[in-house]
Amino acid sequence: MLVTATRFLQLYIGSLVVGTMFAVWVGYDPRGLTYATFVEQHQNAVSGLNTLIPALGALLILLTLLLVYLLREQSGQRWPLLAGALCFVGAGLATRLGCQPINALVDTWTTEDPPSDWQALRADWWHYHLLRLGSGAIGFALVLWAALRSRTR
Repeated sequence: MLVTATRFLQLYIGSLVVGTMFAVWVGYDPRGLTYATFVEQHQNAVSGLNTLIPALGALLILLTLLLVYLLREQSGQRWPLLAGALCFVGAGLATRLGCQPINALVDTWTTEDPPSDWQALRADWWHYHLLRLGSGAIGFALVLWAALRSRTR
């Protein structure tokens, strides 16, 4: 029962976190935006996501590690879950060390006075976002694979 509840929460929260990363990739590509549009769009998205999604990501990591522990005797489950947790940690590091410092800078900008390096920061933010999306998507695929393996054995 504990394994089932933990796995349900892990998959549910993982779908929210990685789904949000995917939605940002599809709908918030900042390349080619004017300065004012980029600032408005970025500040609006960050105000709603910058705290919630990283908190859910941390919970996702903890739930995945709990499953690693609970399924420690089942190597077919344990190893993909552990690899998935490491991918989620990678996504978290890309967020914390890459995206969030840039978010903090963009949050101080006004639409009237662009900094000279705004395009480079925009490109850096996109790069870090793609890193976290890739890492998060691989991690989620691994935990889905582990969940499906449990049903076929």
